[in-house]
Amino acid sequence: MSENLIQRSITTSVAKNLANTTKTAPQMMSITPRYLLNLLPWVHVEGGTYRVKRTKIELKRAERVELSFAEDTVSFQPQALRNVPLFSRLQDDVINRMANRFQTEEVTLGNNLVVEGQDRSEFFIIARGQVEVLSKGVHGSDLRVALLTDGEYFGELELVSDKPSDVTVRTITPCTLLRLSRQDLDSILEELPSFKQEFQKAIDEHLELRSTVNKYGERNIDLVAGLAENVVIPETFVDYSDKPREYPLSAVQTVVRVHTRVSDLYNIPYNQLEEQMRLTIEGIKERQEWELINNEKFGLLHSVAPAMRISARFGTPTPDDFDELLALVWKKPAFFLAHPKAIAAFERECTWRGVPPVTELLFGSPVVVWRGVPLIPCDKLELKSRYASNQWVGTTNILLLRVGEDLQGVVGLHQKGIPGEISPSLSARLMGLDNLGVASYLLSLYFSCAVLTDDAIGVLGNVEVGYYHDYQHRSFFYFDSGSGI
Repeated sequence: MSENLIQRSITTSVAKNLANTTKTAPQMMSITPRYLLNLLPWVHVEGGTYRVKRTKIELKRAERVELSFAEDTVSFQPQALRNVPLFSRLQDDVINRMANRFQTEEVTLGNNLVVEGQDRSEFFIIARGQVEVLSKGVHGSDLRVALLTDGEYFGELELVSDKPSDVTVRTITPCTLLRLSRQDLDSILEELPSFKQEFQKAIDEHLELRSTVNKYGERNIDLVAGLAENVVIPETFVDYSDKPREYPLSAVQTVVRVHTRVSDLYNIPYNQLEEQMRLTIEGIKERQEWELINNEKFGLLHSVAPAMRISARFGTPTPDDFDELLALVWKKPAFFLAHPKAIAAFERECTWRGVPPVTELLFGSPVVVWRGVPLIPCDKLELKSRYASNQWVGTTNILLLRVGEDLQGVVGLHQKGIPGEISPSLSARLMGLDNLGVASYLLSLYFSCAVLTDDAIGVLGNVEVGYYHDYQHRSFFYFDSGSGI
């Protein structure tokens, strides 16, 4: 205060020491809506284990070949070739020799690796990059039937037959490929003449089995239909898998410690123990949602079957990509799950194409909807970031789920009624006091999730979230109600 000013009243800085201060409960930025926990139907699990019984798969579906990278070289274990159904019955000696004959090739964008109607007789594994598989439609135009990326393969049937290819395969990015030619395979069989007949037998058995199973690899159920009389009714049965998948409940645990002096003396207006518990439980629930998505044993990203994985065509998530994902999980899909930046990237693409999606309220908040299926934001679908062209860019994944036991979908797992339960499958137990007067409380949350059938979940991978359109170089037409333009 200036010396020539006379104090005429008590100052606010002194007066506020006498006043009560209105306080908020402790705020924590890491709390998210956790929509996934609310949208999953939860199943009570007795004994801590959930067993999924499935029908027997007679013909295994294609899986990606697991590759290893060391500097500029790429390799794989010979047994990884058994992920190719056609090779799953081959002898170990043949598999080992085949693996040693693969050659690495660098291929530029726009290169035709296989041409429809021609017999190139080569088998390719994609180490890096993307290729498109094209086939002539009834009107004579090339139609894209598949998009293949890292770990996927093509040409296995052409390798063991003399028939011309019925598809064209073309690179849409620069690619690193592993190639095995028919000449390499023939030389292997010449080195192992005793296996040549067994090799052909294994291939023939595989091709014969393909004709007796459905598109899911399950043996066809023998039926008869029609109006004809005196028809022999076939006999049939449905076999079950002898190795059902079991999901044990996982746990997230921590010990909360609060000094008794704090909880005795400083409980107004907020109970210190309750606030410590509340904030810790928020952290536990955040970790629970992360585990449901990313856990390597039961997480959703690691539970997607190879046949249910697709890649974004141009990096950015487009309406075409979402439609293709819907075509995979077409049996009553419940919701998409995506990082907020992936949803924003999708909305930019929709705006650019002139098809902005609608929104609807979910739990009191607006969410984007595509084809009637909501896009649920979740930051637990992590971004893989890198620095390129003087800016940060990143890729992520987008999931599409069908949920519920009655729909053979995805379900959450927990066990209700555990000791010390404060909410389903979440317990708090007093562990005691130490000689310093600090009380310890054990918080435990038990949970997991299960995918009941392979087609209950699909993923759109390699989704680029950092691309923005340059609207300044695009023409727009505006409607002026006054001029009629």
